[in-house]
Amino acid sequence: MWPLYAAGFTTAFGAHGIAANLGGDADDAVTSLLVLGGLLALYDGAEVLLKPVFGTLADRVGARPVLLGGLIAFAVASALYVAVGSTGWLWAARLGQGAAASAFSPAASALVARLSPAARHGRAFGSYGFHKSVGYTLGPLLGGVLVWAGGLRLLFGVLAVLGAGVAVWAAVAVPVVPPLPRARQTVVDLARRLADPVFLVPTAALAGATAALSVGVGFLPVSGAQAGLGPVATGAAVSVLAACAAVVQPRAGRALDAGRLSTRAGLVCGTVVAAAGLACAMLPGVVGVLLAAALIGVGTGLITPLGFAALAASTPRERLGQTMGAAELGRELGDAGGPLIVAGVAVAASLTYGYGVLAVLLVCGPVLAVVVAGRPTVSARP
Repeated sequence: MWPLYAAGFTTAFGAHGIAANLGGDADDAVTSLLVLGGLLALYDGAEVLLKPVFGTLADRVGARPVLLGGLIAFAVASALYVAVGSTGWLWAARLGQGAAASAFSPAASALVARLSPAARHGRAFGSYGFHKSVGYTLGPLLGGVLVWAGGLRLLFGVLAVLGAGVAVWAAVAVPVVPPLPRARQTVVDLARRLADPVFLVPTAALAGATAALSVGVGFLPVSGAQAGLGPVATGAAVSVLAACAAVVQPRAGRALDAGRLSTRAGLVCGTVVAAAGLACAMLPGVVGVLLAAALIGVGTGLITPLGFAALAASTPRERLGQTMGAAELGRELGDAGGPLIVAGVAVAASLTYGYGVLAVLLVCGPVLAVVVAGRPTVSARP
C-alpha cells in the first residue's frame, strides 16, 4: 500500500507545488497573467478529459500497468522541462504531467480498493487521502524553497526524480492484480450506473468537498489580507486547513470500518461542517479566517475517505478503475467550479456573498441528494 500512498502524494505535490510557484518563477518562463492562467488550467484540463479514459483502461489491462506507465510518463514530462527549459516546453511539460497524473491517480485509487479487504476500505482510503493532503500542504512550501534555490527547473527536476522513484518502488512492491472478467457494457448501461444514487451521492459530496477546499486555499488568503493579516499569517491559515483535513481522514476511515460511523451520516456531517466553514469565512477578521480554515479542513477530511469507500463498496470490482476515474472527474469539476462560483458572485457583489452562495449550494446539493436517496450508500461493517 505504501507505494500507492506515495503516488497520491506525488500527484498532490506536483499539482500544488508548481501551481503555487509559477507566478514567482525565477526563470521568467511565466511572462503574463494570461500565461499563468493557461498553465494552471492546462493541468486540470488534462485531468478532466483523461481520468475517465485511463480509469476504463485500468479495468481493461489492469491497474498496475496504468499506474507504472503514468508515473514514468510523469517523470519524463518533468525531465523534459529540466532538459530544455524554454517557455514552449513548459507548456508541453505541464500538459504531460496532467495527462500522466490522469493515468496513475485513478489507477492508484482502484488498487487501494482491490488490495484492501472490504472491511478496511475506510482505513485504506483515509490513509491514501492523508498522504495526498500532506502533498497539498508541503507542495507550495517546498516548491517555493526549490524555486527560490534553483528556479522552476530545479522543482521539475525534483518531481522527475520523485516520479521515477515511486515508479520503481511500485514496480517492486505492488503485486500484479490481473483485470477481472467483465460483462459487456453499453453506453446506456454506463449512463444508468453513473446516474444511480450509489454513485452520484458520494461523487457529489466529493465534488462539493473539493470545491470548498479549493475556495479555502484560493480565497482565504484574500480575506486574511483584507483583515490586515500578512502573508505569513494567511499562509498559516491555509496550512491549518490542510492539516485538519490530513488529521481527520484516517480517523474517519477507521470509524467507518469499526462501525462507529455510517457513510450517510459522515457525508451529511462533513458537508454541513464544510458549509459552516464557508459561512464562518463571511465573518470579518482573523477569527473568521481561522474558523473557516479549520471547519473546511474537517469537513473535507470526513467526506473524502467515506466517499471513496462508498464508491469502492458499491462498484463491481471489474469496474473499479472506471468508477474511480469518473469520481475523480467529479472532483476536478468541483475544484474548478467552486472558485468560479465564488469569484463570479464576488465580482457582482462581494467575496462575502461568494462564500455564502457556495455554502448554500453545498447544503442544498450533496446533503439533499443523500437524504433523497433514502438509504445509505454503504453500511459500515465491523
